[in-house]
Amino acid sequence: MNDFVVSLFGHREIRDLYRMEEGLVKLLKELIQAKPYVVFLIGRNGEFDEYAASIIKRTRREVKEENSEIALVLPYTVSDIEYYEKYYDDVIIPERACTAHRKDAITQRNRWMIERSDLIVCYVERENGGAYDALRYAERLGKQIINLAK
Repeated sequence: MNDFVVSLFGHREIRDLYRMEEGLVKLLKELIQAKPYVVFLIGRNGEFDEYAASIIKRTRREVKEENSEIALVLPYTVSDIEYYEKYYDDVIIPERACTAHRKDAITQRNRWMIERSDLIVCYVERENGGAYDALRYAERLGKQIINLAK
């Protein structure tokens, strides 16, 4: 199967939740309806990740669930992984992230996600932080990017 892979990144805090949600829902509907199978890769490190995961799950139920999945990509093992395994379709811990120094694990996880993606969807308003660094890495790799904050 030829999966279309989408990675999502954003700041820990979102200033305009309505704008983010409106743009994300529109994009999700287009992707789910146009692509044979879509894999959404997302972390869980702040408001954007939590809201986006919820929006993806809701939109999939409304449009079509059978041609997409949402995978949580963790930088390392967590104690409450059973909760995440119930909420997400898949939980992935990339080896290069879990073997990295704890301070570098999120960066390595983000890079792993970006390298596997056809599209990067982000909510990046400022030029600092992990979401901004992920955006810059995606740009260097020539990935297609949609910034919901713009």
